[in-house]
Amino acid sequence: MHVISKRNKNLFISILINTGITAAQFAGGLFSGSLALISDAIHNLSDVVSLIISYIASKLSTSKASFKRTFGFKRAEILAAYTNALFLIFVAIYLIFEAIERFITPVEIKPNLLIYFSIIAIIGNGVSVLLLKNDADDNLNIKSAYIHLFSDMLASVAVLISGLVIKYFKFYLIDSILTVAIAIYLIIMGIDLLIKSAKILMLFTPKRISLKTIVNKVNNIEKVERLHHVHLWYLNDTELHLEGHLQLKENVNISCFDEILLEIENLLEEDYGINHITLQPEFNKNDSKSIIVQD
Repeated sequence: MHVISKRNKNLFISILINTGITAAQFAGGLFSGSLALISDAIHNLSDVVSLIISYIASKLSTSKASFKRTFGFKRAEILAAYTNALFLIFVAIYLIFEAIERFITPVEIKPNLLIYFSIIAIIGNGVSVLLLKNDADDNLNIKSAYIHLFSDMLASVAVLISGLVIKYFKFYLIDSILTVAIAIYLIIMGIDLLIKSAKILMLFTPKRISLKTIVNKVNNIEKVERLHHVHLWYLNDTELHLEGHLQLKENVNISCFDEILLEIENLLEEDYGINHITLQPEFNKNDSKSIIVQD
C-alpha cells in the first residue's frame, strides 16, 4: 500500500506540473505563431487527461472486493492503459493533419518565444518522467502515462530545435517536419501499448509462457494423470491466474489432493510466477481431455 500511495502522489504532482506547462505553451504558441508549440501544448493537455485517468484508475485499483465486484477494481489500470493508448494515437493523427496544413500554408514564427517555452516544458516534463520512471517498468497504467510524458519531453526538445533552426537559418518548415516525426513516434508507441493492454483485457495467454510446457510439467507429478481444460490469463499487471481440470490416477481423498495441489502451486509460482491457481479434481470423468476446450 505504501508503494501505491507513493505512486499516486507522484502522479498527482505530475498532473500539477503538466497543467502549468500546458497553459504556458498555449499562450506561447499563440504569441509566437508556432504550430509545434501549440501541438506540444495539445499533446501536453492529453498528458494531463492521461495522468488524471491513470490517477483515478490507480486509486480505484486498491478498492476492496465485494459481493458485487469479486475482483474489486483491479482491472481499472489496464482499462486506463488501453484508453490512454487510444488517446495517444488520436492526438498523433491530429498533429499530422495540422502539420500538413502548415506545409501547405506556412506561417512566420517567432523563434525566441519558441525557445523559452520549450525549455520550460523540457524541465517540467523531465521532472515528471523521473517521478514515474520506476513504476512504469511493471505497471501498464503508469507506463501509459509515462509514455505520454516522455514523448512530450521529446516533443519539447524538437520544439527547441525548431526554434534554434528558425532563428539562425529561417527554415520555417522544420516546425511541421518535426511535428510529423513526433506524431509517428507517438503512433508506434501507442499501438504497442494498445496491443499489450488489449491482450490482457481479452484474457490472452501471456506470450512468454508455453501452456504445453506447463501441462507437461504438471502431468509429471505423481498421481496426476492429465491437466486439461486450461485457462491462463493476467487479471492485471501482477496477478497471473490459471484454472483447469486435473484428472487424477487414483480416487484420492481431500487431504491427499491438497498435497498434490500444493506441489503444483509451488511449481507454477516458482517457474512461471502464476500466483492464483484454481483446479477442479477429477477421477475417471467422461469429458474432453484436451488442453484447450471451448466453453
